[in-house]
Amino acid sequence: YLRLWALSLAHAQLSEVLWVMVLRKGLQMSHWAGGIFLFVIFAAWASLTVGILCLMEGLSAFLHTLRLHWVEFQSKFYSGQGYLFQPFSFDTILKQAENSD
Repeated sequence: YLRLWALSLAHAQLSEVLWVMVLRKGLQMSHWAGGIFLFVIFAAWASLTVGILCLMEGLSAFLHTLRLHWVEFQSKFYSGQGYLFQPFSFDTILKQAENSD
């Protein structure tokens, strides 16, 4: 769920950046051409925002299914054989050196 939250946060930030960089320029024009310019800018802003949303949601779905496939695929080959993990420790090395003397 953290991935989904991160993607939604990224989409919100990208939408805010597009608002500040693109749509604000259309709102600052004062004469009648500003209305036409605002209409064009809003269409561009809406298209970019929806495009980014679709791209990021598609990426989210792709990553989620890829992770599930990876986990399920790798579990087929796990047999649990091997040796017990022992973390590196100077104390263990020193005790083994003392015992070998």
